[in-house]
Amino acid sequence: MSRPLRTAAVLLLVGAVLAVLGAGSAQAAGYRYWSFWESDGGKSWTYATQGPSVVRPDDGAVQGFRFSVSADSQDSAQPRRAPDFGAVCADTPAKDGLKRIALVIDPGTAADAPDGEKPPAPRTACAQVAPDASTAEALASVAKPLRYDSAAMLCAISGYPRSGCGEQVDGGSDGPETSVPATASTAGDGGATDGGSGGGGPSVGVLTGVGAVLVLGVAAVLQARRRR
Repeated sequence: MSRPLRTAAVLLLVGAVLAVLGAGSAQAAGYRYWSFWESDGGKSWTYATQGPSVVRPDDGAVQGFRFSVSADSQDSAQPRRAPDFGAVCADTPAKDGLKRIALVIDPGTAADAPDGEKPPAPRTACAQVAPDASTAEALASVAKPLRYDSAAMLCAISGYPRSGCGEQVDGGSDGPETSVPATASTAGDGGATDGGSGGGGPSVGVLTGVGAVLVLGVAAVLQARRRR
């Protein structure tokens, strides 16, 4: 291959790599929100696949909420306390006609807090509610005031944070965001559906486009060689 053709091929490859890296950076933004978790029956957490007003846990269930900054469910921070029903509800005796739901509420770290706010300490509570009560109802019974936005997204638990709801956080600076992050806790069908992003990497569409550019570039180089 001649020097001009080799140069063209190298430039095509470099351009493709830069496109992939640029796409990854563009999708690195996260969102500050309350995520919703459920116990898998053991000592670990599972990101909920439905919103807290849809889930109607059985007596003895453990549900968790964590405030943090994340891009999607794959990198979302879990509650920092283990789901232990026995420990949370030890001082709440069972009653006929009611169920007990253990709740773990973790407001996150100072790094996740909005500007000018300090997260309260993590806490647990044992909600004793009607047999058909949802997790949202159980949370409301022990952690008021709750704040929701017009799209029924859970914005604050026990008044934290004072303002904001699912805002975008990019490179440590906040910016208004009109769309609700797909992984946020909502009072509706909620939220653990991944928005299609795999933790901030380039999307399938971007990679497909880069691949197409490379194929076309190689074809052009080969055609130029044949013409010589």
